[in-house]
Amino acid sequence: MTSGTPLKKTDPRAIVPEGMQDLVRDWRMSPALVSGDHVFLTGFNGCPVDGPPSANPVAQMRVAFDTVTEVLAAGGLGWGDVVDMTSFHVGLRDHLEAFKAVRADYVQDPYPAWTAIEVAGFAIDGVCVELKIVARLPDGMA
Repeated sequence: MTSGTPLKKTDPRAIVPEGMQDLVRDWRMSPALVSGDHVFLTGFNGCPVDGPPSANPVAQMRVAFDTVTEVLAAGGLGWGDVVDMTSFHVGLRDHLEAFKAVRADYVQDPYPAWTAIEVAGFAIDGVCVELKIVARLPDGMA
């Protein structure tokens, strides 16, 4: 487990930020996993780790992006290291412009590849967005 410690490309290991140990124990998944030169994040949705999702879609979007930010930071990474993003949405057409505006507050140039997908629902009622992220380990982390 790491907590803000930069990773090396040769370390095949999980990134587990403080407070996310329950994901490993209860769900048997890593918040993020280093594999080769890339870091693959678990899908994070608009539901806070410690409570139910907000009824406000923009608030959920911010929770999802902030959670991804926390996981990236635990591995010594940031949004500039993100190379691919897939976003899953309930009500994609209704929330796309709001999502684009929130997303613009996080992504950095060169912008990651992005695919947005409409879904019927998520495991937790009321969730309207989930993010799946792939980041690269920057040079010098070997």
